[in-house]
Amino acid sequence: MPLDWSVVIAKYGNGTKVPTVTGGKFLQVTRADDAAIYIESPIWNATLDRSNLEKGVSLIEQGLISRDPGLFVEDYMLYVANQRATSVAHILRDLGFLDKTETFSIKC
Repeated sequence: MPLDWSVVIAKYGNGTKVPTVTGGKFLQVTRADDAAIYIESPIWNATLDRSNLEKGVSLIEQGLISRDPGLFVEDYMLYVANQRATSVAHILRDLGFLDKTETFSIKC
């Protein structure tokens, strides 16, 4: 199932907190628009480009990128972009594209 950007806008458009994969913390999403999801922390701000997120989901759906959050981060940096890959994992897990596991597992 491709990434439905209208769901992204509905869920993150006005900002929200997204649970992190581990550690019981939250990623602060400030907003989302037609181009990106915007996140911030006390020491940095970042933009997660829509085109990269859509490409990442497409590669997950094709089985070329792992659904395991830990392995996903490595794959995303290699095949999509080195653009806050861990933050992307938090978002895609929240959207249901990545497994709910808290640690990565070896898949042979």
